[in-house]
Amino acid sequence: MRTTRKGSVEMPAFVRQLVKETEKRVSSFFKGGGRGGAEHMQGEEEEMIPSPYLDRPVLDKLTEEGCSRWGLTYALGSMQGWRANMEDYHNCVPQLGAGLADWSFFAVFDGHAGNQVAQYASQHLLDQVLATGGIGPEDHPDRVRGSFTDGFLHTDKHLLTAARREGWERGGTTVTSTLISPRYFYFANCGDSRAMLCRAGQVCFSTEDHKPYSPLERERIESAGGSVSLQRINGSLAVSRALGDFSYKGAENRPPTQQMVSPEPEVCVVERSPGDEFLVLACDGVWDTVSNEELCAFIRSRLRVCTDLRDVCSQVIDLCLYKGSLDNISIILVCFPGSPQLSAEALHQEAALEDLLESKVAVDPF
Repeated sequence: MRTTRKGSVEMPAFVRQLVKETEKRVSSFFKGGGRGGAEHMQGEEEEMIPSPYLDRPVLDKLTEEGCSRWGLTYALGSMQGWRANMEDYHNCVPQLGAGLADWSFFAVFDGHAGNQVAQYASQHLLDQVLATGGIGPEDHPDRVRGSFTDGFLHTDKHLLTAARREGWERGGTTVTSTLISPRYFYFANCGDSRAMLCRAGQVCFSTEDHKPYSPLERERIESAGGSVSLQRINGSLAVSRALGDFSYKGAENRPPTQQMVSPEPEVCVVERSPGDEFLVLACDGVWDTVSNEELCAFIRSRLRVCTDLRDVCSQVIDLCLYKGSLDNISIILVCFPGSPQLSAEALHQEAALEDLLESKVAVDPF
């Protein structure tokens, strides 16, 4: 793509215009144009409940990239967006140490009610998983599953001590993560962030979101003394599994996995294949606006015209912003040797399309 550059990313002209128009419309909504009756609220009440959104989005992006010695490449893109605070964190470890140099770990942590829990989990979860001792060169799936589950539960236990000490009881974080071994993908998901694997041009696998209205999740919530209304736990929390959120974990005589909010991840194992192209880990700020299939197709098309994975991540963020995402947006893109490669034909088509769209924007700038 002609606008692709290392470092900062310049959007095509038509995308800049679309994002600009979206920003205007959402800004108008937050300032009162779409609130219908908000003008009758008392000034004191407005001050007591600060808006979780900004009048204008923070568009600065954090990006990074890296690779492993066995052929994996990755990039991260993250943006605060319309949210008043940035609550996302991440882990990108392309090569583990101590006999696990051919293993990789990636994770996205989407915090809520503050960023402290997400930050803590991003600093300690991997260490807790590895400390269980079930992960080694022999690559035994059942042991790795157990290590993931125990690592999440141990992290939550240690987090409780820190939360009580620091006053983080209300905060929590979802986690979507993957451990990549020479033979398998191990996906551990807790909450409504999501991981998705693209193989041979199609979505091969994706994790399941943990929402309170899902039948099994609702059953656990109600058994622990909670309720589900407005698709939320007690009408408030929109996820049913997370680290932290200790105000929802106080049911007596019930183990941590049977509380209203469970810290137990759902762990899935997928055998690797030469047809593996890429995998994505992203917070719900991405998945609220695009489906698995849409994102798979979009990234495949971008990889045929763009060699910098940071630019691809940035373009995904721009797409989600244009499609109305009001959340923090974070995405990790991990590519394998079988991923789509640069195509002269695709580059030519991209250039022709951009010329056409830029000419239309110049004539009729929305």
